[in-house]
Amino acid sequence: MNFSHYSKNPANNSFKLFVFDMDSTLIDAEVIDELAKAAGTAEEVSKITEAAMNGEMDYTESFQMRVSYLKGLSYEKALAQADQIQLMPGAVELIQYIHDKGGKTAMITCGFSLAADWVKKELNLDYAYSNELIVKDGILTGEATGPLMVTNAKADVLDELIQKTGIPYEECLVVGDGANDICMFKKAGYSIAFNAKPRVCEQACTVVSDKDLRGVIPILESVAATPKS
Repeated sequence: MNFSHYSKNPANNSFKLFVFDMDSTLIDAEVIDELAKAAGTAEEVSKITEAAMNGEMDYTESFQMRVSYLKGLSYEKALAQADQIQLMPGAVELIQYIHDKGGKTAMITCGFSLAADWVKKELNLDYAYSNELIVKDGILTGEATGPLMVTNAKADVLDELIQKTGIPYEECLVVGDGANDICMFKKAGYSIAFNAKPRVCEQACTVVSDKDLRGVIPILESVAATPKS
């Protein structure tokens, strides 16, 4: 299977920190779109998500708009909907490969903890950052809180992660699919656009076009061999 094409060689071939987006990267869904199905606002939210991920709409504005469409949904129904979300094919194998090579794994997502906590546990990720939906009396208020609600917030969280781990940017590799991942691509030593929007592919070092994260493994074997520490 032709998983990918290469567009840029890394300046460094020893990567120790591997950072992933969650929605449409580690999981085969956009969490907020799935929650909107339960809220009966799927069409409205999916259109905004598409525009935001293509970089056609300010991310801060799009985030607030989409969350507002979840107002009135019970947290119980939100959890039930989130429970139906599946990992992206190849996610388990890729993360295991990285861990076997001694790498550290992190997820930085503008999505929500009701899915992110499960993904972190399921994949045994070392770090995970996400937002939190605000719930009052068991009902979503249409608001959220967290460190990843504004444009380029992922870059700020990546800065925090780099400081926490002590691993330099040039030894960090980022995998993502949306326009809001580009700010991390620009900081990391290497970037992979996974099944991504055209604008995102243009900004990445490498593109994997198939929805199977095992397509990342040959890239790591070729340009990102991680020695055990």
